[in-house]
Amino acid sequence: MAKRHLLPLLIALAGKAMAEQVELQAPAPIISLISPYLPKENLPDPAAREEARRRLEKSLPELLATEGYFRPRLEFSELDGNLVVRVDPGPRTVIASVDITIDGKLEESRRRALVAAWSLPVGRPFRQADWNAAKEQVLMGLLAAGHAGANLTASRAGIDPETGQARLQASYAAGPPYRFGPLKIEGLERYSPELVARYNRSIVPGEPYREDRLAALQNALQSTPYFSSAQVEIEPGGTPGPDGTVTAPVRVLVRERRPHRVALGVGVSSNTGARTEVNYHTADLFRNAWELNSGIRLEQKRQTGYADVFLPPDERNYRHGFGTLVEHTDIQGLSTERYALGAQRLQRRGSVEMRLSLDWQEERKRPNDGPATTARALVPNGQWTWRQVDNLLDPRDGIVLQGQVGGASRALLSDRDFVRLHGRYQQYFPVGRRDVLTLRGELGYTAAASRQGIPQEYLFRAGGTNSVRGYSYQSLGVKEGSAVVGGRYLAIASAEYTHWLDPRWGVAVFVDAGDASDDLNRFRPAVGYGLGPRWKSPAGPIAVDVAYGERTDRLQLHFSLAIPF
Repeated sequence: MAKRHLLPLLIALAGKAMAEQVELQAPAPIISLISPYLPKENLPDPAAREEARRRLEKSLPELLATEGYFRPRLEFSELDGNLVVRVDPGPRTVIASVDITIDGKLEESRRRALVAAWSLPVGRPFRQADWNAAKEQVLMGLLAAGHAGANLTASRAGIDPETGQARLQASYAAGPPYRFGPLKIEGLERYSPELVARYNRSIVPGEPYREDRLAALQNALQSTPYFSSAQVEIEPGGTPGPDGTVTAPVRVLVRERRPHRVALGVGVSSNTGARTEVNYHTADLFRNAWELNSGIRLEQKRQTGYADVFLPPDERNYRHGFGTLVEHTDIQGLSTERYALGAQRLQRRGSVEMRLSLDWQEERKRPNDGPATTARALVPNGQWTWRQVDNLLDPRDGIVLQGQVGGASRALLSDRDFVRLHGRYQQYFPVGRRDVLTLRGELGYTAAASRQGIPQEYLFRAGGTNSVRGYSYQSLGVKEGSAVVGGRYLAIASAEYTHWLDPRWGVAVFVDAGDASDDLNRFRPAVGYGLGPRWKSPAGPIAVDVAYGERTDRLQLHFSLAIPF
């Protein structure tokens, strides 16, 4: 059976199943529209079926009218104790004319643009939902253009059922243009108004009102650790100026989060094994609105204690932080102990994130069957990330680029002179209605006379989730005894195709290749390929992959949260 013939049959069967006591006979689109509104209760006797008929005689024409069918014909009968409803929707009403007027002090070019963008033009079928949306679109356009007092003064949809035509009229009053006044902040108990002002990068008193600037401040406040909700709106009224422009205060209503939180968690990673963690977080350390994030994380292959403090952004939108970390790892025959102190400065400008840091660390390294060594480094580092994707948690189209450079000198608390360069690339290409092709690449190079004396943090190993699948975590690198240690060169490439079976579930196939080495002449990319399911969770797509590593001739299981770095 052809697909176009199968679909109406399935819809008809679904409609009949939804209302076992009512048989609906109508074109497929009408069945889809009406079925959810049919009686669900049993109709055991003629009196009950008669009552249902009377209700349907009243409600179905109203429902069909919302889709532009104003001359339906309904026929009712009974068959084997069921109520049979036959619906002929009649001709669908189409738009014959549109008359939009906007009164008030508005730039003529803006007025013409709003009218030209009307979304329900002549010739399109009339639907009540489209009619409401078209009116709202013009109003939103006026608000976006600085007219905070704009309103819809009158609207009329003249329907002629005989001719099947609709004549639309809508009138708006733009009102005077507005300017931002001072912020009026409400809801603060623990924090000061200065904290809100630090996150305000969009509303400047005296500048023209724009709806998107209110939304920008609201989103900025809601994304902080200090507030659970925020509402930003311009107050009605205001003070008219000599040029007819109204200046009005901006009301900011916030609700503060609880400042202290303790969390316990368990999990598992295909890279580092089972995990348990306790975390303490406060957004008001020393009553200064400093954010502290600290905890202890115990994994099978890695154990970590950490404490990081972040300050609110300054007047240039820089956010400063400092922290400490103690870590022990035992991965691929290499045992390390790491002690680190660091400070950083973070700034976001649109789609670009810039991070400057200064880190000092001491590392004690002990490979299996090898001598223990100690390495120290004081490393200034710069990292730049550019994200241009359609959805940060579930991208389907866009690109993410990241580059960083850092280095150390023997003259400044370090055991080795080196410069480290590292770059990552990830791009998403939409295919068809749902599918996605993802390309990923990574390059790294540590310029130094030798890898000896350089902490593993500034060398490279590969393998595992988000690296080269089909190989164990950090199993690709330089052999030192029976252990795998970091090398000075890294290169990884990956291609993945995801076919989404429905909005929630999909399956991906992929191929990865890469290696880490201390000698370019010995660089031999390891290839892994496989497939696995994808599930769109609220936090982003979860990936479970089974991959085959050609170099080891083994299968490896990987699972991860498949979002861009």
